[in-house]
Amino acid sequence: MDSLAPRRHAPATARNRDAIGEVLAAVLPAEGLVLEIASGTGEHVAAFAPAFPALRWQPSDPDTDARASIAAWCDELSNVAEPIALDAAAADWPVGQADAVLCVNMVHISPWEATLGLMAGAGRLLAPGAPLLLYGPYRRDGVPTAPSNLAFDADLRARNAEWGLRRLEDVVAVAEAQGLVLERVAEMPANNLMPVFRRR
Repeated sequence: MDSLAPRRHAPATARNRDAIGEVLAAVLPAEGLVLEIASGTGEHVAAFAPAFPALRWQPSDPDTDARASIAAWCDELSNVAEPIALDAAAADWPVGQADAVLCVNMVHISPWEATLGLMAGAGRLLAPGAPLLLYGPYRRDGVPTAPSNLAFDADLRARNAEWGLRRLEDVVAVAEAQGLVLERVAEMPANNLMPVFRRR
């Protein structure tokens, strides 16, 4: 990995990584491969890999500059593989198996096709009982959406009409169609949620 590549920074990572880590500690297997979809800056995997040293981590992102940032953050972490180019919406992924799949802050900042692809890919890769963990803001039926999330949703849709907060119920329905059953929804800081699915 190229330690001289520019490290990108996402300020939210420092605010949410501890809360995400607590859920990971309760859900991740003791060993095996964790595939991270849309790793972005690489700061999350750089934080989680040392916290779970018995696990192997495979970061991914479709963006070349993002992969360079991931490599720079994880250059000295022996249990993190070289980041791979992976488009969640693609029918074929360059990974054949995973013991867990993690996806932070992608569902709302991507076209709906990416979520469809994420669920299809997780359904293919995960063995029965293996987890898929998501993180981000969602709309929920019967639950008022926080004003900050409404403003965020409007901003996302202004930037790209295909982006925006998804109904959790829609995400769950797509997951179930791929054999992924919702196990729990953890309430997270700043009006975010962490849905946890298990492969049936």
